[in-house]
Amino acid sequence: MNISNVIPHWALNWIGSAAAISTTVSFLPQLIHVWRRKCAKDISLVMFLLFSFGLACWLIYGIGIGSPPIIAANTITLTLALTILALKLRYDKNGEQ
Repeated sequence: MNISNVIPHWALNWIGSAAAISTTVSFLPQLIHVWRRKCAKDISLVMFLLFSFGLACWLIYGIGIGSPPIIAANTITLTLALTILALKLRYDKNGEQ
């Protein structure tokens, strides 16, 4: 069964937009938390490296198929994830806990 036969196209677009916004915005609390505490010891370096790689792949895919929602969501999320990763590397290097 094709879900587009059950749910109208406009509704699928809204669902996709809600998913993109919520998963992108979900990184803001973590970024703010790390920034304010100047501590990222509880952040997994490997997880953020793999996640950032995956986002970069999604971004390339989005560019390849010409999908503005995929491009926008993954550009913003990748920026947030890389910022958290940079803070992780900075704070771990400084030895701040």
